[in-house]
Order: sequence, then structure tokens, then C-alpha cells
Amino acid sequence: MLTIKTILFETDFSFASEAAFGLACALARDHDAKLVIHHVVMPTSALAYREMVLRGELNDNFDAIEEKLKAVTPASGNIAVEHRLTQGDAAQEILRMVDEVKADLVVMGTHGRTGLGRLMGSVAEKVVRQAPCPVLTLKAVAPASQECRQAAQYQN
Repeated sequence: MLTIKTILFETDFSFASEAAFGLACALARDHDAKLVIHHVVMPTSALAYREMVLRGELNDNFDAIEEKLKAVTPASGNIAVEHRLTQGDAAQEILRMVDEVKADLVVMGTHGRTGLGRLMGSVAEKVVRQAPCPVLTLKAVAPASQECRQAAQYQN
């Protein structure tokens, strides 16, 4: 049986992430696990079309993004939470964070893109293929339900 002590939750502040957050919180609560909430910042001058990125200058807006990240908190106060903010390639940073926090499970939303984004390979797909632990992805095609919004205190 899989022992879950640390859950890494990835957020890009999208509806897909918001929907997955409720599930991550429920799993953390049910397994009495620590929830590490992580966001990867892209460089400010990055030119991106879906997952195709050209690197640029470092993002100097960390304070505002960090405040937004800290606003992502479970509705239940009895879950141990840690917030992490890193910068770089999303898939690489997520995989690095899995090792750093010794995650037993990764929970992330997926946008379910098709076309060029799919051909280039999604962040979620790269993480699923390369992570040393299970990865749970949740596809949310519409804004999160009211129940998911109540499970998380997201501030957009």
C-alpha cells in the first residue's frame, strides 16, 4: 500500500488547478499528509505558445506572485501546508521539487489541450512520464464547481 506523507500540489492559478486543489486538500486531510503548494514562475520576457518557451530575463515580480501563492490555502486549518515558489521551466522545476520535498504524490490540474500544444508535449505529461512517484492529474474543462471553490480560498 502506498504511504502518503507529502503531497506536492502544482498550481498555475488556473481553473484546472483550482479544481485539483480540492482533491489535493482532501487527500492531505485523509492521509494526514503535508501539502506542499508549488508554483513555477516563467521568465518575464519568455515568449510562449502553450508549452513552447524561449527563455528570457528573470521575473522580478516575485513578491506579488508569492502573495498570490500564499492565498492558496486549504479551507480546513488542520492540514500542514508549505508554499514554494520557483522559477524556470515548469516540468523541470516540478520534477526537481518532487525530489526536494520527497513527495509521495503529485496532484495537478491539466488543461487538456490538443493541436500544437499536444504535439509539443504538456507539462503534466512530462511530469507523469518522469516523476519517481505517482502523479494524479485532474482535467477541468470549465470553471471549477462551487464545491471546489468552497474547498479552496483562491484569490484570482
